[in-house]
Amino acid sequence: MERRTIGAAALSVGAIGLGCMPMSWAYSTSRQRGEESLRAVHRALDAGSSLLDTADMYGPFTNELLLGRVLKERRADAFVSTKVGLLVGDQHIVANGRPGYVRRACDASLRRLQTDVIDLYQLHRADPEVPVEETWGAMAELVRAGKVRALGLCAVGARSSRRPGARLHDATIRQLERVQQVFPVSAVQAELSVWSPEALETLLPWCEARGVGFLAAMPLGNGFLTGTLTPGQGFEADDLRARHPRFTAEMMAANQPIVAGLRRVARRHGEHVTPAQVALAWVLGRGRQVIPVPGAKRERWVTENAAAAGLRLTDEDLAEIAGLPPAQGSWD
Repeated sequence: MERRTIGAAALSVGAIGLGCMPMSWAYSTSRQRGEESLRAVHRALDAGSSLLDTADMYGPFTNELLLGRVLKERRADAFVSTKVGLLVGDQHIVANGRPGYVRRACDASLRRLQTDVIDLYQLHRADPEVPVEETWGAMAELVRAGKVRALGLCAVGARSSRRPGARLHDATIRQLERVQQVFPVSAVQAELSVWSPEALETLLPWCEARGVGFLAAMPLGNGFLTGTLTPGQGFEADDLRARHPRFTAEMMAANQPIVAGLRRVARRHGEHVTPAQVALAWVLGRGRQVIPVPGAKRERWVTENAAAAGLRLTDEDLAEIAGLPPAQGSWD
């Protein structure tokens, strides 16, 4: 697989990563099977998808424990990205950016992951009660201590914190400007996909101008852009899509023209090319520092996603995708 680099330190990773969250968190508990997920992680590493993206809150903790079983055997093959800053309670999630907590959380993640260093340590959310510079400073200490190689900021929650009238990533860019004064930002993780392209407006250009890597979260639109979901199929109660405005039967039906367009492009490249691969190839084409991180928990989907790294979209393909109707329905 093609390799891409993250940040000024030029950390090398496969062009397509693996989002490990669905193996342990937020998607249909009844379909989460540890041994099957382990095989999926091994398959990703075999295919060159070296970036494994997790967080201590996924589970909580069980996702890191699962990856630790793989890393114990194959640490040299993997680029480990995990996150800190969110605590999961009973029916609620709260931010914690206190420096002492950050240090303890890092040590706990290292134990669960069965490794002595985290390649990319990301701040999952800034704590409104703690100046972000203090949190980032504690994370920088971890780099100097040799426990972490590089730091990143996760902006996936930008929608929930947006002020009326503000552009989606204005608050994130303000945070980035602040923490950049404390210690270099190597990567930003934010949503980017065919049906959620807002990062192209300001956030991705900010990263490009500063040599900061961009981890594209949800590049397959929580599964919608794969073309495998049927409007009205329903989701289990613990699946985040069961409460998501874009995953009502009405909105899924209304957004089918987007999937149809991806399917038309896929057909031009061969009968075995899928809409998901086209969606990932589109994200890859947004810049050399962009690494899509699709979530998956099955070997089949991991293999399909990794193969998208070899798909090259033509000018005709890109024009057709650019002409697709914007997604309908709130994403908040």
